[in-house]
Amino acid sequence: MIGLGITWLLDGLEVTLVGAVGPILTQPDTLHLSESQIGAAGSAYLIGAVVGSLVFGRLTDRLGRKHLFFTTLGVYLAATIGTALSFNFFSFSFFRALTGAGIGGEYSAISSAVDELTPARLRGRINLAINSTYWLGTGLGALMSIILLDSTWLPHSLGWRLCFALGAGLSTFILFFRRQLPESPRWLLHHGRVRHADAIVSSIEKKVQTAIGATLPPEDRTIQIRIKGFTTFQEIAHTLFKVYPRRTFLGLSLMIAQAFAYNAVFFTYALILDRFYGVPPAQVGWYLLPFAAGNFCGPLLLGHWFDTLGRRLMITLTYGIAGLLLLMAGFGFAEGWLTAFSQTVLWCAVFFVASAAASSAYLTVGELFPVQMRAMAIALFYSVGTSIGGIAAPALLGFLIESGNRWRVASAYFLGAFLLILGAISAALFAVPAEGKSLEHLSPHFR
Repeated sequence: MIGLGITWLLDGLEVTLVGAVGPILTQPDTLHLSESQIGAAGSAYLIGAVVGSLVFGRLTDRLGRKHLFFTTLGVYLAATIGTALSFNFFSFSFFRALTGAGIGGEYSAISSAVDELTPARLRGRINLAINSTYWLGTGLGALMSIILLDSTWLPHSLGWRLCFALGAGLSTFILFFRRQLPESPRWLLHHGRVRHADAIVSSIEKKVQTAIGATLPPEDRTIQIRIKGFTTFQEIAHTLFKVYPRRTFLGLSLMIAQAFAYNAVFFTYALILDRFYGVPPAQVGWYLLPFAAGNFCGPLLLGHWFDTLGRRLMITLTYGIAGLLLLMAGFGFAEGWLTAFSQTVLWCAVFFVASAAASSAYLTVGELFPVQMRAMAIALFYSVGTSIGGIAAPALLGFLIESGNRWRVASAYFLGAFLLILGAISAALFAVPAEGKSLEHLSPHFR
C-alpha cells in the first residue's frame, strides 16, 4: 500500500505546491510570472504527464512493472530539483513538464501493479484507498506552504524553492519501500517466465500460511493462458475498437470528465482565493487542508460499496452527484453568494464525492483490459483524458481568472459539471459488473 500509493502522494504534493506558490511567483522578487503563465505552467506539467505516460506505459508492458518503478521515480527526482532551481518562465515550465513525465509514467506502472497484485474481492476498495493517498500529498503540500511561504520565517524568493526541494527529498525516501515490491506474476506468466512467477506466488502463500497458522487448500480449478509477450500497436487498436468498443467509450468518458473537473478547480485554487476573496498566499494552505481531507475521506468511506453494491451503480452515482454539486458551487460563486470559507465548504462537498468518482475511472480502465496491454491501455486513457479534459483547463482558468469576471470563471465549472454528468450516463449504460471477478474472467479473449 505504501510502496504503490506513494506515487499518488507525490502527484498531490506537486499539484498543491504549484497551486499554493502560484501567487508568490507573480511577485518581482521571485519569477515574476503572470497569472496566464502560471496556468500555462500547469498545462506544461500535464503535457509532460501525457507524454511520460505513453512512453513509460509502453515500456512497462514490455519490460515489466518493477523495472519502471525506479526509472520513473528517478525522472521525477531530477526534474523536481530542476524546478527548485528554475530562473524564468521557460525553465520553470520545462522542469514542470519533466516532473509530469515522471509522474505520468508512474501511473501506468503503479495502476497495473495495483490491479494485478490485489485480490478480486477487494480490488475496488484497495484501488480507491491507494488513489486517495494523492490527498495526503495535498495535505503535506498545504502544510509545507503554510510554513515555507510565510515571509516572517523565510523570504518568498527562497521559500518557494524549498517547497520543491523538500518534495525531491521525499522521493529518495520512497526508494526503500519500492525495493520490497515484487514483479507482477501475471506479467511474468504472459512473458513465459513461469518459474519466477511461481516463486513470487509461493513466497506470498508461505507468508499467508504462517500468518493464519494453517495450510492453504489446494487449487480446485485452472485456466490456460497463452504466452503472448510483446503486443503490437495494431493489436492494441484492435482490442480497444473491435473487441471492447463499449469499454473504450466508457473509459474515455470517465477519464475526460474527472480530468477537466479536477484540473479546472485545483490548479487555480490559490488564484481564486487570492483574486476573488483576498486570501493572502501564505494563508492558502489553511483552505487547502479541509479540501484535501474531504478528498481523502471520500474514497476511503465509499470504496467498499464499489465491491458490494457494484461498479455500475456506484460509478453512476458518484459521477452524477459530483456533477450536480459542482453545478451548484459554480452558480454560487458566479452570483457572489459565497465567502472564502463557504466556497471551501462547497468544494469539500463536491470533491468528497468526485474523489471516489475519479479513482473509479482509474480502476475501470485498469481492470477491463488484458494484462499484456494493461499499462499501455491505462496510459492511453490517461493521456487522452488529460489532453482533452485536463491540459486546457489550467490555461483556460488562468485566462478567465485574469479577466476578473466571475461568470466567465464559472462557465468552466459548468463545463466540468456537464462532463461529469455525461460520465454518469455512460457508466449507467456501459459499466461492467467487475466486482469480485478475476482479471482473467474480465478479459476471457486474452487468456
